[in-house]
Amino acid sequence: MKSAMNRIGIGALWIAGAASICAQDGLRGHWSGSIEIPDHPLAIEIDLDKAANGWVGSMSVPAQNSSGLTLDAITFTKGKCEFRIKGAPGDPSFAGTLSADNKTIAGDFVQGPGTFPFKLSRTGEPKVEVMKPSPPVAKEFLGTWEGTLEAGQPLRLVLTISNDRNGAKAVLVSLDQGASDIPVTAIDQKESKLTLGVKMVGGRYEAQINKDGSELNGTWTQAGHDLPLKLKKAATP
Repeated sequence: MKSAMNRIGIGALWIAGAASICAQDGLRGHWSGSIEIPDHPLAIEIDLDKAANGWVGSMSVPAQNSSGLTLDAITFTKGKCEFRIKGAPGDPSFAGTLSADNKTIAGDFVQGPGTFPFKLSRTGEPKVEVMKPSPPVAKEFLGTWEGTLEAGQPLRLVLTISNDRNGAKAVLVSLDQGASDIPVTAIDQKESKLTLGVKMVGGRYEAQINKDGSELNGTWTQAGHDLPLKLKKAATP
């Protein structure tokens, strides 16, 4: 149970896995490979594409059921590329070199004090995962919510929900794992029920709000484990 829930912070990537990939038309595509963690190679999938305002990218880690990890700070100069995983603890990043035949990228993955080699091979067309807008939620769900997930060790969580002209937005922070601004990728509210999807850590939260709007009582699901999670609304400054 403990190792399963540790992913919320790794979540952001114990694998915090990150990837950084180069950026030029020659780097557009779907890339498959692994980070060579000692005795435990970590398979990853990376997609890079060129948008009107620059390069966009996303990453998935099948073994951790993590997908839709946003890649940013994507650069490519003279065959050298860099990129990082947005919002992951330890500021995970990739720095690599594109091969002369444009088929592979190899280099180092860095997260916190650790450095590990990685290698990627182009395997198809890019399919970058972009967060889709979620409908606005009722005002009683807006604000900052705080609670502790008992997952072998206590994990203090902070959830912030807001509405803007594009709909509802939310981010999750795992204070004890140093994971900030983990994006909530799907938000669905029906009457008193709230459902959140957090693809970065392969997690899901389903909860009911109480009558006075001060608590969310529900279940956090991750890696096949269901754990109770109560969040209390923080006082407005």
